[in-house]
Amino acid sequence: MIQLERIAWKAPGGFTLQNITQDIPAGTYAVLMGPTGCGKTSLLEILCGLRQPLSGRVLLQGQDVTQMEPRQRQIGYLPQDLALFPGKTVREQIGFAPTLRKSPDQDALVQNLSLELGISHLLDRLPDHLSGGEKQRVALARALAARPRVLLLDEPLSALDEATHADAVELLKSLHIRHSLTVLHVTHSRKEADLLGQMRLRLENGQLSSEI
Repeated sequence: MIQLERIAWKAPGGFTLQNITQDIPAGTYAVLMGPTGCGKTSLLEILCGLRQPLSGRVLLQGQDVTQMEPRQRQIGYLPQDLALFPGKTVREQIGFAPTLRKSPDQDALVQNLSLELGISHLLDRLPDHLSGGEKQRVALARALAARPRVLLLDEPLSALDEATHADAVELLKSLHIRHSLTVLHVTHSRKEADLLGQMRLRLENGQLSSEI
C-alpha cells in the first residue's frame, strides 16, 4: 500500500505540489496522468526517495519511509530514460541490486528474470546493442531484481512503436499479477490508462485527484 499524507514540494521557479494526500491499496495498478510539467516525475521521485518533500509523509505498507534512503524503501523505479548503465552487460544490469545486497541466489534470480522477460539471449550484450523494446525489458528486470513491493514507472512505453507497445502492455499486466506489485505508472496516453489502470489519478495545478 502507498500512502501520501499532505505532501508539499516546490520546484525552483516552477510548479508546486500542494497537500498531496492519496492512498493506493496494496496490489493495485494505478495510473497517473496530467499535463507536461505538472510534477508527475517529481512525485515519483519523492516516493522513491530521490527528493525530499517540504512537508508531509510517505508510507509504504504502513511504514513511514519519508526519511529513508532509496535503497531502504523496497521500491523499483523506471525513469523515463530507463537509466541503463552504459558499460554494463544485461547480466550485470539485472544483477546490480542483488550484487549490492550480496544475495546468495543472485545468479538464479538473474536467470529466472531474464527468462520471464524473454531476454535471456541478450545477457552478454551492452545497452548500445539493444532495441528500445529490449532496453525496456532489461530495465524492468533490473527493477524486479530488487524484489520491490512497489514499482514506479515514468512513461515506460512512450518510446515504443505500436506493435511493441501492445506487447509491453500485456507484459506489464502479467508482471503486476505474478509479482503481486503495487504499481504507479505515469503516462500521457489515455489508451494506456484504460488498458492498465485499476485506479486513475490526475495531477494538475499542484493537486492530485481520482478520476472516475
